[in-house]
Amino acid sequence: MSAASGIPERAISALAVADWRRRTVALYAELRAATDLPAAHDHWRRTRDELFAHHPASPLLPADREAFTGLRVKPYDPAWRFECVIQDAEPLRTEPDRISVETGTDGVVPFERLGFVEVTGVGSLDVWRLASYGGGLFVPVRDALSRVEGGTYGGGRYLLDTVKGADLGGGRAPWSLVIDMNFAYNPSCAYDEAWACPLAPPGNVVDVEIPVGERYGDGRLTL
Repeated sequence: MSAASGIPERAISALAVADWRRRTVALYAELRAATDLPAAHDHWRRTRDELFAHHPASPLLPADREAFTGLRVKPYDPAWRFECVIQDAEPLRTEPDRISVETGTDGVVPFERLGFVEVTGVGSLDVWRLASYGGGLFVPVRDALSRVEGGTYGGGRYLLDTVKGADLGGGRAPWSLVIDMNFAYNPSCAYDEAWACPLAPPGNVVDVEIPVGERYGDGRLTL
């Protein structure tokens, strides 16, 4: 129980996470409606800074929150925004079409591969579907900067995780996806090992450096 309110601590935690999800859904709805993408991206960065600094469901550890001055996010670069149509997976692929991820907090979460998108200058990225209650599309990416100190998170970043609200919508072509690397963000496990997050599988690892989006490390460092 919470001493102050008599509300169970688990309920308080669950309500905080639910509120975080609501705010994320509302934020991405604004992004999908935006026409000024650099301004929308700055709004995304500032909103997430506020959530990380002050929201009770922030993934930051208490000591890290005290020192937090902002996420390391590069300015918007329109060259890293793409509209991609999902294609059938190549028949000779050796990677599994289905993976199960032990998340700790949510148990074992199954994903199935729907296909892939070809991103110009980056390579192909597998598109996954959450094969359990709620569904949802999931597109992570791990780029070459994940091997560089001060680069990107070693487990990869998320581009889309629609069941949690991170949804940039469809492109102009039917059944296409907006894949905007500027909105790549770190999973919660990048900040707190208590979280166990789905990491980028082999079909979502690329050999190029993706310099935009959220970087990894101290927000006080210069990008």
